[in-house]
Amino acid sequence: MYTLIINIKELLQIREAEKLKVSGEEMAHLPLLKNAYLILKDDLIFDFGLMNDCPKLPNAQIIDAQDRIVLPTWCDSHTHLVYAGNRVQEFVDRINGLSYEEIASRGGGILNSAQKLNETSEEEIYKQSKYRLEEVMKLGTGAIEIKSGYGLTVEGEIKMLRVIKKLAENYPLSIKATFLGAHAFPKEYQDNHSGYIDLIINEMLPKIAAENLAHFIDAFLETGYFSIQETERIMEAGKKYGLRAKIHVNQFTAINGIAACVKHNALSVDHLEIVTDDDIEALVKSETMPVALPSCSYFISIPYTPARKLMAAGLPLALATDYNPGTTPSGNMNFVVATACIKMKMTPEEAINAATLNGAYAMGISETHGSITRGKKANIIITKPIHSFYQLPYEFGSNLIEKVFINGKMLD
Repeated sequence: MYTLIINIKELLQIREAEKLKVSGEEMAHLPLLKNAYLILKDDLIFDFGLMNDCPKLPNAQIIDAQDRIVLPTWCDSHTHLVYAGNRVQEFVDRINGLSYEEIASRGGGILNSAQKLNETSEEEIYKQSKYRLEEVMKLGTGAIEIKSGYGLTVEGEIKMLRVIKKLAENYPLSIKATFLGAHAFPKEYQDNHSGYIDLIINEMLPKIAAENLAHFIDAFLETGYFSIQETERIMEAGKKYGLRAKIHVNQFTAINGIAACVKHNALSVDHLEIVTDDDIEALVKSETMPVALPSCSYFISIPYTPARKLMAAGLPLALATDYNPGTTPSGNMNFVVATACIKMKMTPEEAINAATLNGAYAMGISETHGSITRGKKANIIITKPIHSFYQLPYEFGSNLIEKVFINGKMLD
């Protein structure tokens, strides 16, 4: 089955197969074709080029993209999309002046979500989560990472990961599952950190591996949560089960956690609202992808990841939503791209590179996702008629997406 998209105003992010990420100055370059065509064959990108060279495909489905931009779907490499209920009261508490740390100390935050999740059936969690997943797909997300971490018990973590696996089986987009048992210490382990880490390593991990429920392992490496030494234990344990690390780090404080993540060959380090020169030096020598989560900074009024500083050091950068009930109750990657431009001073070219190819790299799928490349997955966004792709971040409150294709099929 061929789909031929013709008269494309601008076809963005065209790459050769060997380009798996972009870094530093090259992030400012977004390769494109004007007045182009694109051919999808079954679930893959088959060919593209200038309209002057457009072949005739008599049996193809034809889509006229006159005045429209075509680009790869967003690759959201950091979410907590599977959860139960909401934390809307904490939203009001923050407005009334309570900090993230104060809310957590009163039993809110992650522990609040954990209690709700453990009280909710797997079927109900799936029902709530699939609604969110369908919404983000319509907003242009064609690949997504989803973490556990609101169980904090053997049963709760397994329940979350089973929901993620069921979503992956029932929806066409690529879904990567990350085991985040080390999200917070449950109340009964507040004074027994090693006991909870033993539970993660000796009980949770073997069961997760037996059911093949996770691709990655994560921990909240932060003052008041998991220390460097505790996180290193978790990363080492993950390696034994083939789970590469993707770590929350430097959200509120810099405690040399990034160097530890690099030492353990983490695929990504996520948040990075606080970044030191030592952190940058550690990343420059690595294959680890820094990931910024600007809508989290927006929602809880903390600093934004210093994108310009990272890119000036020659580093790559990915963008993701951090979709979760407490600090970022939105999975809208269009808003993430806009916020990166408005608040982090990234150019539209840099932000789109960060939200597509580099996002794919941050979940280990840039060989198949993240660019318009022959042989990659046929995951594309067709915009409404617009003058320039600059309008995507400029009109930050508007939905400029007209059609989304995932695996070659248009979403209803």
